[in-house]
Amino acid sequence: MISSILILVVAFLSLIILMIIHEFGHFIIAKKFGVKVEEFGIGYPPRMFGKKFGETIYSVNWLPLGAFVRIYGEEGGVDDCRSFANLKIWKRFLIVIGGVAAFWITAIILFSIVFGMGADLPVGDNDAQGLTNAQVKVISVSPNSPASQAGLKVADSITGIIIQNSESRIQKISDFQKITGDNKGKEITVTVKRDGKDLNFNLIPRANPPAGQGAVGIGLERMATLIQKSSWYMAPIQGANYTWQTTINALKGLYITLLGLFEGKGAPQGAEFAGPIGITVFLANAASYGIGFFLYFIGIISVFIAIFNLFPIPALDGGKLVFLLIEKIKGKPVSVKVEQGITMACFLILIALSLFITIKFDIPRFADFLKSSLQR
Repeated sequence: MISSILILVVAFLSLIILMIIHEFGHFIIAKKFGVKVEEFGIGYPPRMFGKKFGETIYSVNWLPLGAFVRIYGEEGGVDDCRSFANLKIWKRFLIVIGGVAAFWITAIILFSIVFGMGADLPVGDNDAQGLTNAQVKVISVSPNSPASQAGLKVADSITGIIIQNSESRIQKISDFQKITGDNKGKEITVTVKRDGKDLNFNLIPRANPPAGQGAVGIGLERMATLIQKSSWYMAPIQGANYTWQTTINALKGLYITLLGLFEGKGAPQGAEFAGPIGITVFLANAASYGIGFFLYFIGIISVFIAIFNLFPIPALDGGKLVFLLIEKIKGKPVSVKVEQGITMACFLILIALSLFITIKFDIPRFADFLKSSLQR
């Protein structure tokens, strides 16, 4: 349980770091163009503490929900040579897009690291093409279960089951489930690979296991080496290419989803909605599969958040770009009151949507995560 909580904390901090990197993208370009940056904050106010270096306050705040950068004149109505509002449109465009670009740069770096080390990723039982070193791994062990009493541990790779001196190889989760299901109440020998060693464990699958535990009492995931280890000089190239492919695939998926919604077909089967809590749980689960998959998953999230931030919705970076485009076409900026009013309305809608997703989807996910942690 303690290790699961630590993983959850690491996952949450990873998400916060992504937000800090995003705001740093805005910050660094604003500084480059000589715009006054009033504050760079981690978390949201009220302020816990802060220190002023030069003209900028660097603060840590009480609400750990991301980060922010307060740029002088960003709200408009300030006629000053060092204000955001006084910059040429193309410079303001780059400051706004800098935060989004930071997500993609982060994804490239993360994917480059993953390609430099190689990574095992979860695959389905029906996936067969291009799989290398496919294996069924133990991701959880229920207390007082046959698996726990026999000595099976998280991260063990199940390679086979021996029954009356006859061994059946285990290559899929369904293989394991079928054999244990057919031999309830009978002693079997589970062969695993642990730290490079082959080990055998004798156990008896239960005929009437507790709800959600199964006959043996373990959670399984099929893993395969989908990302092969690359040389140090090829890893960045493959990382950049993978970021591009992930972006294209995400945009295609978004198009299909929106098309289905407009046609009244609803969200695609298997689509999942998640807010910050849900994403944190996903990251925590990814960490249980190893550092390679954890970094890979953060890279995927970076790409998805980058795309989301480009939605033409006021309160997001994409909305700010829309206002800049309107200013370019009209030859004058949108009224400060109008822009602030629209932005605030959209912000409240986003907050309401976030609360709905949190209550409807994220809290049940979090409860399931804690429940599974107690069973490990």
